Amino acid sequence: MNAPDLSPRATDGRWHHQHPVRIYWEDTDAGGIVFYGNYLKFMERARTEWLRALGFDQEGMRRSGEGMFVVADTQLRYLQPARLDDLLNVTVAVVERGRASVVFAQEVWRNGSLLVSGRIRIGWVQAVSASDAAEPVLRPGRIPQRILGCLPEPLSSNTDTPA
Repeated sequence: MNAPDLSPRATDGRWHHQHPVRIYWEDTDAGGIVFYGNYLKFMERARTEWLRALGFDQEGMRRSGEGMFVVADTQLRYLQPARLDDLLNVTVAVVERGRASVVFAQEVWRNGSLLVSGRIRIGWVQAVSASDAAEPVLRPGRIPQRILGCLPEPLSSNTDTPA
């Protein structure tokens, strides 16, 4: 498999980012098949690396008190299994962009075969001090304009994921 395009905005119009993932023993069950929950981890890594490529350090935003993204909803469709030592390509496409949340269509591919498709909604939260709590409380908030302004226009959903 050729090395995937790691630019933050792909030019073919199907996605905004691609991220390679190699499958190791730790990702699989005893039969060498990827554990179903690990696909969410792979998708998280792809979104995080895309945001990093756009110039956003999620830990820095959290630590500074600006806020952070949290997963609000996931829908996945498993079509084929990935196996030990596979090199996967995980894609990220913005399909909805609001003031407080972003919806991504994500896919996991192996050598041109779609293995998993998903739809992930992330929301923005901010830490707010509460007088009756020792730790700050996370409250929904609006995504800062400096981030929204860098997010691309949504693409039409390219996954076969249930609505």
